[in-house]
Amino acid sequence: MIVPDTKDWTWVLDQACPDCGLDTTTIEAADVAALLRANATEWHAILTGPGDPSVRPDPAVWSALEYACHVRDACRIFTTRLDLMLTKDDPLFPNWDQDSTALAERYGEQDPTRVAVELAAAAETLVLGFEQVSGQQWQRTGRRSDGAHFTVATFARYFLHDPIHHLYDVTGQRAA
Repeated sequence: MIVPDTKDWTWVLDQACPDCGLDTTTIEAADVAALLRANATEWHAILTGPGDPSVRPDPAVWSALEYACHVRDACRIFTTRLDLMLTKDDPLFPNWDQDSTALAERYGEQDPTRVAVELAAAAETLVLGFEQVSGQQWQRTGRRSDGAHFTVATFARYFLHDPIHHLYDVTGQRAA
């Protein structure tokens, strides 16, 4: 299996991820909402369970808290992008510098309980957005500034990989 440039994760739409095991080619876009809702529940357990989710396993690896903050913010960004796709013709998404956001928002210093609540709310908002998509809306399009082009259906499957992969980063458990 050839894994292309990992800065452009769109390859996850064509093959299973060799790390987390998620195969988005087997997922129907309409099923993304339920899978995201289940994923958010797992993040809540990690953030509110035993242990300190702010501890990094290695100085160069994010903590569970940092990954959860990223997933929360990704849900927020993708909610905005989904709305753009559903209300505008082939919109160009505003850029999002994930690394700058992590530093500016001090992900590792946030309160895990608060992040658990915020992640659940952000995921549920995105879930509700996906649940409202029907028929030809799944074929509406949107673009990133790097040239990546999505339909709502591919956008949904592409997004799902992010929280599932980061759950794998934290737990080491591959997608079922």
